[in-house]
Amino acid sequence: MFHEFDNIMVQLKTGTQEVGVDAGELVNYRVKGHEYIHQKGSPGWRSSDTEMFPVIGPTADAGFRVQVTRGNAVQDQHGLLREMVYKEVSSSDTQAVFLKQYKAGTVLENSKYPEKSTARFLIWPFDFQFLKTYTLSDQGLEITFSVSGEKDMPFMIGYHPAFKLYSESPVITTPGRNITLPEVREVGSRALEVPDCDHILLKDKKELSIKTEGFRHFMLWTEVTNMVCIEPISFYPYAVPQTKLHEGFDYLDGAEKEYKIRIIPLP
Repeated sequence: MFHEFDNIMVQLKTGTQEVGVDAGELVNYRVKGHEYIHQKGSPGWRSSDTEMFPVIGPTADAGFRVQVTRGNAVQDQHGLLREMVYKEVSSSDTQAVFLKQYKAGTVLENSKYPEKSTARFLIWPFDFQFLKTYTLSDQGLEITFSVSGEKDMPFMIGYHPAFKLYSESPVITTPGRNITLPEVREVGSRALEVPDCDHILLKDKKELSIKTEGFRHFMLWTEVTNMVCIEPISFYPYAVPQTKLHEGFDYLDGAEKEYKIRIIPLP
């Protein structure tokens, strides 16, 4: 039986690590009492994590229309998955699985309307299933996204977690570059692109390693000094005009596709 959420928090625990998941959203990751996740209500962002699917990036300049091979696709910023409610599939002390399912042509209300968007309703012309699995082990926290649906369905996928910052001068280290928080803030709402990258190290009061599989790039975003979003993505949406977002699509080939993020606290 699936469980549709009603203010239910799922807790995972192993050793000195604790994870809190609220309606599928990662709201806590504590190791030896140190909180790594941005807390709702703190300056910066109203959420602590979300998924970007089946598009990444803004669509307003394209009239909220995205070119696909079938029917009508009306999408707002980062897609319509965020407008859906997770159902709990299963949970244990160290693993929790959540599901969102969409039926082609289902009309969803846009939570950004009317304050932040003129698009009242969103729609996608393909069936899909989106599974989110949290697995906590001695090595850290792994989050897996499993995407399945109709063959040849176009999509982009991104994960948008926010990490709490403690030090005055945190540094984000990639294989070829050290990036400071002022550099991220200077880019603004577009988010700073980190292309062709599957491993980032966040050097703050404590260090955090973020490794990915399936995603090809990262982008970095913040408007404040107390948090930073380190976002693995399949496509950087500002690489093309909004009217050509379809150029960044991947396609389902009939098999389930998996994308992984490993969040590893370092000693």
